[in-house]
Amino acid sequence: MFSFIVTAYHEVLYQPLLNAIVVLYNTVAFGDAGVAIILLTLLIRLVLYPVFHKGVRHQAAMQRLQPHLKKIQEKKWDDPKQQLEAIRELYKEHGTNPFSGFLLLLVQIPVIIALFQIARAILSPDIFGELYSFVDAPTEINPKFLGLINLHERSIVVVGIASILQYLQAKLSITKKASGGESAQERMMRQMALLGPGITFVAFFNFPAAVSLYWLTSSAFSLFQQYTVYREQPHGTDNPISKKIR
Repeated sequence: MFSFIVTAYHEVLYQPLLNAIVVLYNTVAFGDAGVAIILLTLLIRLVLYPVFHKGVRHQAAMQRLQPHLKKIQEKKWDDPKQQLEAIRELYKEHGTNPFSGFLLLLVQIPVIIALFQIARAILSPDIFGELYSFVDAPTEINPKFLGLINLHERSIVVVGIASILQYLQAKLSITKKASGGESAQERMMRQMALLGPGITFVAFFNFPAAVSLYWLTSSAFSLFQQYTVYREQPHGTDNPISKKIR
């Protein structure tokens, strides 16, 4: 079973995407592996835009529901089951599900892993053996992104920009409270807004710039998509959610 999953992943995701990035490198990327990585990442994110969009909308909805959840949790319940039922009714009323974001992430994970592996392997001559017969193998792959950044080597600049974008994305997802103190969950989210980019910087610091460039591009797209979704949401935590998640 495991070998079947690995084979399916390789033939359905990894190999087609790897060939796509070589085609991009040979054509519209003008022989720049960095540009090819950016274009492939953007193309995949555009194809998966509805999935990511729905995930961000659910995340925004869960943020808006936090004050209501807090009120339910602060109320003294004689029966814990009644509290759970009240929470279920709240989710049902606003057409959202706390597990939706997790399920949507699971759908995306194989594609994310494939793009990550491709970004790491694109500069290796071993990839030529993975090309389809109708895809021309380049004589060599230029390791310089825009003639400035060697994708074989680590780049503090690329990792730093990726970390900043992740920080902005985390900050955008934190709902500002109009009044009152923060809940423990809100405090944790604010701490993660600072901790997450730091973890990203440390994790990607020793990776080749090709991998960091993929993460930077994906983070930039996520930030843009998240901004467009949050801009549609009502302002202020006291406002009710006016639209159900579609």
